[in-house]
Amino acid sequence: MASLVLEDGTTFKGRLFGASASVSGEVVFQTGMVGYPEALTDPSYKSQILTLTYPLIGNYGVPSDEDGEFGISKWFESSRIHATALIVGELSQNPSHWSSVKSLDQWLKEQGIPGLEGVDTRCLTKKIREKGTMLGKLVVEGTPAENILFDNPDSRNLVKEVSVKKPRVYNPDGNLRILAVDCGIKYNQIRCLCQRGAQVTLVPWDYPLDVYFDGLFISNGPGDPQHCKKTIENLRKIVCVENPKPVFGICLGHQLLSLVIGAETYKMKYGNRGHNQPCVHKGTGRCFITSQNHGFAVDPKTLPKDWDVLFTNSNDHTSEGIIHHHKPLFSVQFHPEHMAGPADLVSLFDVFLDAVRDFKMGTANKSGKVGFVVASVLGHQRRIMPGMPGEFVRPRKVLILGSGGLSIGQAGEFDYSGSQAIKALKEENIQTILINPNIATVQTSKGLADKVYFLPITPEYVTQVIKNERPDGVLLTFGGQTALNCGVELTKQGMTEDRKIFVEKMEEINEHVAPSEAAMSVEQAVAAAERLGYPVLIRSAFALGGLGSGFANSKEELITLVTQSFAHTSQVLVDKSLKGWKEIEYEVVRDAFDNCITVCNMENIDPLGIHTGESIVVAPSQTLNDYEYNLLRNTAIKVIRHLGIVGECNIQYALNPESEQVNARLSRSSALASKATGYPLAYVAAKLGLGIPLPDLKNSVTNSTTANFEPSLDYCVVKVPRWDLSKFLRVSTKIGSSMKSVGEVMAIGRSFEEAFQKALRMVDENCVGFDHTIKPVSEQELQIPTDKRIFVLAAALHAGYSVDHLYELTKIDRWFLHKMQNIVNHEKLLQTYNQDESLMPPEVMRKAKQLGFSDNGCLCICGCLTELAVRKLRRNWNILPVVKQIDTVAAEWPAHTNYLYLTYHGTEWDLSFEESHVMVIGSGVYRIGSSVEFDWCAVGCIMELRKMGYKTIMVNYNPETVSTDYDMCNRLYFDEISFEVVMDIYEMENPEGIILSMGGQLPNNIAMSLHRQQCRILGTSPEFIDSAENRFKFSRMLDTIGISQPRWKELSDTESAMHFCETVGYPCLVRPSYVLSGAAMNVAYTDSDLEKYLSSAVAVSKEHPVVISKFIQEAKEIDVDAVACDGVVIAIAISEHVENAGVHSGDATLVTPAQDINHKTMERIKSIVHAIGQELQVTGPFNLQLIAKDDQLKVIECNVRVSRSFPFVSKTLGVDLVALATQVIMGEEVEPVGLMKGKGVVGVKVPQFSFSRLAGADVVLGVEMTSTGEVACFGENRYEAYLKAMLSTGFKIPKKNVLLSIGSYKNKTELLPTVQALESLGYNLYASLGTADFYTEHGVKVMAVDWPFEEESDSPNKDKQRNIMDYLEENHFDMVINLSMRNSGGRRLSSFVTKGYRTRRMAVDYSVPLIIDIKCTKLFVQALRQIGQAPPLKTHVDSMTSQKLIRLPGKFKLTLCSFYWGGHGVSFYDAIVFGICCLFIPPEMPAAADAYTHPPPLARILSPQTGQVQVVSHLQPSPFLHPLVGQHILSVQQFTKEQMSHLFNVAHTLRLMVQKERSLDILKGKVMASMFYEVSTRTSSSFAAAMQRLGGSVVHFSECTSSTQKGESLGDSVQTMSCYADVIVLRHPEPGAVEKAAKHCRRPMINAGDGVGEHPTQALLDIFTIREELGTVNGMTITMVGDLKHGRTVHSLARLLTQYRITLRYVAPKNLSMPVEIVDFVASKGIKQEEFNSIEEALPDTDVLYMTRIQKERFVSKEDYKACFGQFVLTPHIMTGAKRKMVVMHPLPRVNEISVEVDTDPRAAYFRQAENGMYIRMALLATVLGR
Repeated sequence: MASLVLEDGTTFKGRLFGASASVSGEVVFQTGMVGYPEALTDPSYKSQILTLTYPLIGNYGVPSDEDGEFGISKWFESSRIHATALIVGELSQNPSHWSSVKSLDQWLKEQGIPGLEGVDTRCLTKKIREKGTMLGKLVVEGTPAENILFDNPDSRNLVKEVSVKKPRVYNPDGNLRILAVDCGIKYNQIRCLCQRGAQVTLVPWDYPLDVYFDGLFISNGPGDPQHCKKTIENLRKIVCVENPKPVFGICLGHQLLSLVIGAETYKMKYGNRGHNQPCVHKGTGRCFITSQNHGFAVDPKTLPKDWDVLFTNSNDHTSEGIIHHHKPLFSVQFHPEHMAGPADLVSLFDVFLDAVRDFKMGTANKSGKVGFVVASVLGHQRRIMPGMPGEFVRPRKVLILGSGGLSIGQAGEFDYSGSQAIKALKEENIQTILINPNIATVQTSKGLADKVYFLPITPEYVTQVIKNERPDGVLLTFGGQTALNCGVELTKQGMTEDRKIFVEKMEEINEHVAPSEAAMSVEQAVAAAERLGYPVLIRSAFALGGLGSGFANSKEELITLVTQSFAHTSQVLVDKSLKGWKEIEYEVVRDAFDNCITVCNMENIDPLGIHTGESIVVAPSQTLNDYEYNLLRNTAIKVIRHLGIVGECNIQYALNPESEQVNARLSRSSALASKATGYPLAYVAAKLGLGIPLPDLKNSVTNSTTANFEPSLDYCVVKVPRWDLSKFLRVSTKIGSSMKSVGEVMAIGRSFEEAFQKALRMVDENCVGFDHTIKPVSEQELQIPTDKRIFVLAAALHAGYSVDHLYELTKIDRWFLHKMQNIVNHEKLLQTYNQDESLMPPEVMRKAKQLGFSDNGCLCICGCLTELAVRKLRRNWNILPVVKQIDTVAAEWPAHTNYLYLTYHGTEWDLSFEESHVMVIGSGVYRIGSSVEFDWCAVGCIMELRKMGYKTIMVNYNPETVSTDYDMCNRLYFDEISFEVVMDIYEMENPEGIILSMGGQLPNNIAMSLHRQQCRILGTSPEFIDSAENRFKFSRMLDTIGISQPRWKELSDTESAMHFCETVGYPCLVRPSYVLSGAAMNVAYTDSDLEKYLSSAVAVSKEHPVVISKFIQEAKEIDVDAVACDGVVIAIAISEHVENAGVHSGDATLVTPAQDINHKTMERIKSIVHAIGQELQVTGPFNLQLIAKDDQLKVIECNVRVSRSFPFVSKTLGVDLVALATQVIMGEEVEPVGLMKGKGVVGVKVPQFSFSRLAGADVVLGVEMTSTGEVACFGENRYEAYLKAMLSTGFKIPKKNVLLSIGSYKNKTELLPTVQALESLGYNLYASLGTADFYTEHGVKVMAVDWPFEEESDSPNKDKQRNIMDYLEENHFDMVINLSMRNSGGRRLSSFVTKGYRTRRMAVDYSVPLIIDIKCTKLFVQALRQIGQAPPLKTHVDSMTSQKLIRLPGKFKLTLCSFYWGGHGVSFYDAIVFGICCLFIPPEMPAAADAYTHPPPLARILSPQTGQVQVVSHLQPSPFLHPLVGQHILSVQQFTKEQMSHLFNVAHTLRLMVQKERSLDILKGKVMASMFYEVSTRTSSSFAAAMQRLGGSVVHFSECTSSTQKGESLGDSVQTMSCYADVIVLRHPEPGAVEKAAKHCRRPMINAGDGVGEHPTQALLDIFTIREELGTVNGMTITMVGDLKHGRTVHSLARLLTQYRITLRYVAPKNLSMPVEIVDFVASKGIKQEEFNSIEEALPDTDVLYMTRIQKERFVSKEDYKACFGQFVLTPHIMTGAKRKMVVMHPLPRVNEISVEVDTDPRAAYFRQAENGMYIRMALLATVLGR
């Protein structure tokens, strides 16, 4: 270990590497991300302790010190390291690079230089930024700090120390003699001069300059220029003459030249050191990115006349260069020779040598001044964009094409970039018109674009919009491939992305592209492949996400691929395969004035051959050295210039990992690049498109520096894709050049391992990280990648595969493999502590957290702790994450926006937590079932909160979303949505509360865990969320309130499941709890189906119950979205599905307002919604799904959160439900909206599928969701809207030929009128044989076609008949209608490939429009009949505006007044737009709005904080409980199962009332006598509390102060008390005493425990607790532990439990086992009982662990007691063997049988059990007293 001590006393501890030596110097920081060998050997760092802000250093090792041309070192900048010491975040132990010969650690050791790693370099950088450069010393542990003195390098002449001692000549044959003064020259300066033909004589710093030369060069160097007095004197003689020879100075040379002419220099606060300093040239205004390293600067105000500033730093406005007006003298402060860094201004060497040449030949004055030459070299591309008129005209109105429905290959990133572009245009006061049918996106919301058209993005519709709107320009780049292809068709120039033209353009600038040829036919492609040689890569032009691409190793493979590609495109490219090369991407930006920057470079972990969208990507690149990094950067800039792009583009490279070879191509990853760097690419690109120069734009994160810079990162970003291939039947899991992923995540950390493991958890919340248990090792899967390859890699590393072997198999760079190995190694170390965590040193835990392990991950490995115990342990050790900002400048400038992440590599927070915020949890990764619609809800919620004046926090990690745009909220935490991380943020921020209901299912899943840790959850209580999510609780609730549901049963074994299915009749639906998008839901039609499904459902969530219900066929499904406040529903939107129930609502076609629901049904739906909202006490959004059949409504599910259809109904019906829900959640008063009727238009939402991407997947609809996105359009009726929506998904209206293939007879009959309609519309109908026969019989003209027979016979007549396959291949059909036999819900599991499957699959592969649902077929044909072709544009129907402009025809006199509606003031204009068209004739007579009848608009049931309290004075007891009224409650045997169930429902209701702080007067005036002859805490207090909470009062009887002391009998005492009280609660130590006493009592008596006999109320509350915790008692295994002989609680409980289907287990000391009579009684009821010797044995299958104490008071002797005491103790260690959903109960008091550490475990329910005692006793008292 060692420490860095600063002069102000601050100390940074770290690990020592390199040489073991204590040193001192000046501490400086450098922000470059590559180039450490160059920086360390730069003499300007002499005597400085260099801190690198990028945390991962040493990745590419150190190259050998070989000589290159001119005898100059190829890789280094001088002969040795000049920095005194190196400070880094993390040193790479295993470098990986073809040029590396040693590690950085070895090199520093050889050179005698110490280094320090494990330092929070960001914290150190901020300190230097705020206080200025400081002196510091690196002190090795064991050395007294005072022995090392602070060394101030500024006090010495450092130049003298680094300069050569005698002259040396380089390139002696050069034709121009340059004299170079060595003040600390970098080798590359000599190389740049020699390469341009100069002979360079290097002389010492104080060398007299009286030798012959043609030009003078003054180098860079360290320290204060004032010390170089000798150099200054020598220079004066050369410079201050009438006709001086040309002089050029760099860095220190620039300062020396300035001092020579009389200007002044000064020391900067902390200097400029990095590779991204923007410098503006004074003459042309162009901005260049430069490499810098200096601590002194020239004061431009002190320049003499005839001198001028040449460059100025854009950030701090310091002078960066000077030039003489007419003499050839100039100098620059930056390093144009780069190394390390960008070479944008290396041409200054040409300017200098040209000036020298001119001077030598005597032509100096003729060619003009050097200043003019500089300007002409730099400004040669100053002209405005090519092809544009001289003066750029700013548009007034711009049309933006959106990207349509989300599909694989073009997902939410275009919503993000489009929203950014609209924001940028609005700031410039440009009117924006957007066409985008994707209703779920943020960009199609009110308030962004001025007008949104929900229309298909096709040339026909775009043309109509252009005619209608007359925009000045169209933006295509923000809508993905959809918009580009549409634009290409509109311009018909084919120039946008013709891949062949790209290749030709690259060749013009000598950049390599993979050898490739374009082909327009299959024959051309085959010929091209023969010429290039196999393997080849096939790609379609004009396709996104590699659609239709793949690798072919042979001619056969090639023909198959190319044939399919031509279905999507007219041109394919055949490329030579570079599989196995590294893939690198650069994001480049260029403005109209040719200013270029690269914003982000990324490296794919997977080698070339896997589409970048399928690959794990890391930013910045980790394994490129400075040479490669800047070579690729230059290429990127060359490419964007040559293509003339203004805006941004992404260039991908293939880089040979074994040598220096490069190829380029274009692609798009701008959302990821923007989020990874904090640089808003789309926003900047939109501004640049308007002709604004890049240097004029501000960096939106710092708000002070320019946007013309290249971000420097001080963290590492990892992007991982998410696949959902398991949702599809028969899909191939191989990944390659065609994209299949549906979403992606981005994780940020200060080490690769930290970010990498975070990312893996983000992709799938059930994954703990780099887990080796998910997949077995398979070499084949390592070579041929699949979606799960990363876990195969984990297994291989765990199994001991070497990094080299894995590199050969996967071609993943060894650097990444070594990092993964680190994770596996540490995991093995953690496993050594799995018996006793107390032996683990805190450092092992800290290291685990730094390597990205979650608390949950540590627990899985250690196996001895629960997640909360790990959390507690690490908090005790003070191992906490710190919050760091992403500021684009590596802490060099202060950041204004809060773009944050958590890391364990740090010592200080980047911000303080003073103000209170509201926290909103986002939706996480896009997956099938949770996509952009939830992002729309989260963004809507944040925007509404901001309008209401709240500060907001967003937690989300999806780079494609608008919610992760850092200017949407006050604080963006780009981090995991898991209990651990949300809790960490909550504890730091202490927000006003968390809103979970806006992010879909993911936040709901952690609601209960957060609630249990006392987090303030805003909106509906998590207890109720659980009641809706847990199917038992929900179902029971529906029964309680009398709402019908399909018959269902919980599942414990296959046998009972089959029995149930036979009873209700197949088909049946199998579904697990807590799922999103129907994961593992299935419809079983037979017993064998059922068996198959059960095995998969149980796999989804072992511990969540699985439910089977009757599947109702041919029913209509209805979706209801609603908002409620404290259970009172205030807005309802109803949509109906077109398809029959059984198609997942995410895949169904939705219509709103509903068209086919009659008034009576509507009223019933409303009353159901109200009842459920009231019962679940909803505050905020919720969604219900119902099915209607034969005039019956049944509820199938309820989600207490926003649903997928919220954006659709909000935009169609004109009420923003999310804004309304947000107001309600925050406690605002809102006016009820009632049933939303809409504004006269009908909206139809249609799913967007991506089957064409998923090779082999069957196109079927069922209860599992398979669509990736959605679109919606409007119409005056549903037919118009449906056609537009279908066209929006890429569907084409058929022209003449239609193929029918219809399964069942029923479907054929139902479709007859539809088929006749198709015939009458003039279509040629073709059909498969069975279908053709049926329709021909019914007089429809149909041509029969068949599938080719598998065994082709050689009979001649077979040749004539063309089959379905031929027709499909020739694109003969314009539409295919294919209805499979079993159309609803089920997924066929057979591996048998049916003809139907082949028809559907071929239709998709050949891009033929396909309809697979009967109801959709009917709707589509009806729409064709009514409307014919594509419906024309109707502005009032298709668009939604944000404007406030009204033109009224003729002469109207109107009173315009604002009225209140939905809680907002609404202007007259809004009223028209929202369809509340009421004109106010007399202003005092408002028109009646839709009177809302269901419940009267009641005053909100107010929460107590508002003052008024609602009083409940009567409960409606169930008739089942009547037998208990007025009765004694003495034994559990009195209760039937029905009575218990109803009693529990009463207790549940009372619990809610108490929790909502409602006051209850149910037992007002009643008195309870509490008679306890034995000590008691819980029973006596809970009875007393129960009575008082019900409004009654309590009289206490105490044995020691009563007449019992005088000998009064129990009977007399009881009779006396019954004179004063209405009910008596009695406890007595003698078994049977209570029963005896009851005989003398006229009032109801309740047994509160009689010795070792019974304790009925305890047993009731125990069962109530099991039911509340687990949802049900049936099917549970209950283990009782402890003193079972004396424990009356277990006696009563065992008897009572016999009413349920359960298993009992007993764990007791030998002589304290369960009494025989109880065991016999339980056995007589047919219940299985088992005995175990230890808790551990019984635990794995236990659902309820019921612990009891060994009861001291029941023992005769102390010895007997001691012998039994302490045998069974429950510890956290034992708990690790338990189920995740188990509960631990204990009747309390406990002694030592449960260790206190268990209390924090969420499964510990004993205190909740004690609380439930009060609710059960309230219910009993209310029942017994008949209220």
